[in-house]
Parts: sequence; C-alpha cells; structure tokens
Amino acid sequence: MTITALFSVEALVGKVLAVVWSPYLVVLCLLAGLYFSIRTRFIQLRALPDMLRLMFRHERSGAGISPFQALSLSLSSRVGVGNIAGVAMAIAFGGPGAIFWMWIVAFLGASSAFIESTLAQIYKGRDAHGQYRGGPAYYIEKGLGQRWYAVLFALVTVLAGALLAGTQSNAIASAVNEAWDVPARVTAGVLLAVLAVIVFGGVRRIARVAEWVIPLMAVAYLLVAALVMVLNIDKVPEVIALVLRSAFGVDAAFGAMIGTAIQWGVRRGVLSNEAGMGSGAHPAAAAEVSHPVKQGLVQAFSVYIDTMIVCSATAFLILSTGLYNVYDPAVNGVPDEARLLLGNLPGVEAGPRFVQYAVESALPGFGRSFVALAILPFAFTTILALYYMAETNISYLCRDRPGVVTIGLFQLLFLAATGYSAVNSATVAWSLGDIGVGLMSWLNIIAILLLQKPALVALRDYEAHRRKGRDPQFRPGALGLRNTRAWEG
Repeated sequence: MTITALFSVEALVGKVLAVVWSPYLVVLCLLAGLYFSIRTRFIQLRALPDMLRLMFRHERSGAGISPFQALSLSLSSRVGVGNIAGVAMAIAFGGPGAIFWMWIVAFLGASSAFIESTLAQIYKGRDAHGQYRGGPAYYIEKGLGQRWYAVLFALVTVLAGALLAGTQSNAIASAVNEAWDVPARVTAGVLLAVLAVIVFGGVRRIARVAEWVIPLMAVAYLLVAALVMVLNIDKVPEVIALVLRSAFGVDAAFGAMIGTAIQWGVRRGVLSNEAGMGSGAHPAAAAEVSHPVKQGLVQAFSVYIDTMIVCSATAFLILSTGLYNVYDPAVNGVPDEARLLLGNLPGVEAGPRFVQYAVESALPGFGRSFVALAILPFAFTTILALYYMAETNISYLCRDRPGVVTIGLFQLLFLAATGYSAVNSATVAWSLGDIGVGLMSWLNIIAILLLQKPALVALRDYEAHRRKGRDPQFRPGALGLRNTRAWEG
C-alpha cells in the first residue's frame, strides 16, 4: 500500500470515527452508567460479597456452561490488548488523566454490565444444538418487540467482531516484532492457523481454553507489574497525583487536555471493559444459573477485574517508569512526531511497545519478551471471544439454524479480517475497532435504557429470595415476564 493510499484510508476511517465517537456518545456512556447505578441503588457496591461468592460456582448442564466459564469467556473479551496497548494509547492521546476517566467509566459501567447481562439471561434462547444463546439481539426482539432493531444490532455486531479482532492481531504482530524481530506476515500466518483449529470446535472448546489461559496469564502479568511497581515504589504517589491533576486539568503540562482526557478515557475504557457495549451479554446468556441476576452480578464484577486491576497495573507500569509519549490534541494534519507534547520515546508508536519499554527498563533483557508473551494469550483469547460473539449473532440472524455454508463463509471472512489487520497500520486497526465499539454502544445502551424494567424486576425478586435465606429460583411467569421460553420447566 502506498503512503498516499494509507493516508487516504486513515483520513476516511478518522472521519467515520469522529462521527461515531462524538462527545454525545461519551456523555451517553457516562450518564447511562450513572442512571443504572442509581436505579439499582449502586448494585456494583452493595452486592460485592455476592459477586465473589457466585463467581466460583461451577454449575453447568448440557445446554449451558458454568458461571465461571461464562465469566472466563467474558474476561477473554474484556482482558485483552485493551488492557495493555489500549491503556498506552489512552495515555498517549489523552494524557495521564485519561486513566482516571477509565476508572470512572468502569465503576459506573459495572451497573450497565449488570443490566445487559441480566437481560441476556432473562431472554436467552436455545440454538439448533440445544445450547443456550443470547445477547442484545435476542433481548431487543423478545423484550422490546423490535425485530428490525435486533437485526440491525446483530449485523453491526458481526462487523464489529471482525474489526475488533483486528486490533488484537495487530497488537500481537507488533509485540512479537518488537521482542523477536519476527515479520508481521509470519506472525499472522501462525496466528490464523491456530485460531482456525479452535474456532471450528465451538463454544465449549473456546470456553475451556479461556477457563485455563486467562487466570494463569492474568496472575503472571499482575505479578510482574507488581514487581516493577515495587522497584519504583517511590514514584507511585507522584503517579497517582499526576493522574488526578491531569484528569481535572490542573497539571502544568497536561492541563489543556481535560476534554481529550475524558474522551480517550471513556473510549478506551469502554473498549477495554465493554460495559454497555453488549459484548459481555453474549457469554452471560450461555451460563447455566437458577436466576438471571446471579450471572448479572458475576458479569458486573468482571468489569472491575478488567479495569480496576489489570488496566491500572498497566498504567502504573508506564507512568512510574516515565517511558511514554503524549501527543498534543490541538495539532492535527501532521505526522505524530511533530505533535509530541511529551516525547520520552521518540519514534515509538503508541501501543504495547510502551509497556515493553517500561518493563525492560526495570528488568533488562526480560521486558520485551515478557510483554509479548503476555499479549499472545490475552489477545488470542479475546479473538476467540469476539468470534463467539459474532457467531452468536449469525445464529440469531439465521433463526438459530445457520447452515454449514453460512458459518463456513463467516469463519473465512473473520480469519481474513484478523489477518489483514495484523499486517496493517496500528492506527487504522485501532480506529476500525473503535468504530465497531461505538456502533454497538449506541445501539445497546439505547436498548437497555428502553428495556431496563425486566432486569430491575428480576433484581427485586432476587433480593427478596436472599432476604428470606433462600437460593433464588427464577419464575418469570410469576413476575409477569413473557417471551422467556428457555426458563420454562
């Protein structure tokens, strides 16, 4: 691709991104999270003990996976490149203050995640193989009675799944090239070969991979992050102060970036924890539970794991070592190097390489390889979860009976999109991913605002059972809820 063509593609994608991720979407994400927090009486705080208790229950059946497997599958999507490369990009384009707004969108977004995941459980269905399927398309049709809106969401989600998978493959190729100088085309070829073997195995194989890989790699990554923080422990108070000063526009260097900090913090926060986007509702619906609220609470806690723990670890890694760049949002139309407001890593593209340099500075000879090894399972399992999300919507569009040819064509297109982004510009890959996230967020947040009542009714029912010391059992008919055939019997 020529330089002229690349810039024309980037310009076109940038224009679409500016429309999708306008300030209105930022406000919608924040206000929806605040609204659901108030309506649920801050369930994300009140129910923390229940979240921890329910997270490790291992019920499953022939139709559904266990709550922990559904959590792992959800975390596969949430805990990915957004926790490493996404945090680096938030700092680069929004300044250190963007991290504070990532925390805010996670706290408020946990209530949005609860609502959408509870709705997904209430209105889940069964596919042609008898397995649970669900998500926003299902609850939009069954709860709102708007088939056209549900079809629109499903089509957007299939497209978004492929676009978001590209951000993960691009980060894998970039990190592997930085660590071991492996060409992106070689990495893409190996990635697609392994990916193909797993996606053809269905949701249970994907869930089994996620159940083992995500906890092990997350613990290893957090241990290394903790070690680097201990080595830079004297800088941690200053890092916290820098984040807070920058978030409210009072820092001398980044004071003028408050609007950009909010926008990038919310955008990267939603891409990372996916609260309100609707992606977490898909694995939530696949779980076998006795009450929808149980899985809603588990999914809400996954937002905390993603942002408050993993994203925060990455942010402290980067900020405590000082190895990052920040670009001036007021300068446009010139190469990134001409926009540097802070240039501690000149010539280094924003993304996973910030984290590789940070760990390398504290642990010489180890950092680049470790971050590449961390990104591999994080991003790979995210691609698997995105594939499951897109396949679920293919199943919905085909009325839960997609033919072999339909699924086969989609699998080829998904793999092609994943491979294309692996060898393309990181800017284009991430912008396309942001467009996918933005479109899904617009459609899903509006839907759950319109369809909140069944989730709130289910929450009151769950709490009534708990006050009486009972294990909550869901009886939708007694609550006046309809179109819940998966719960019959």
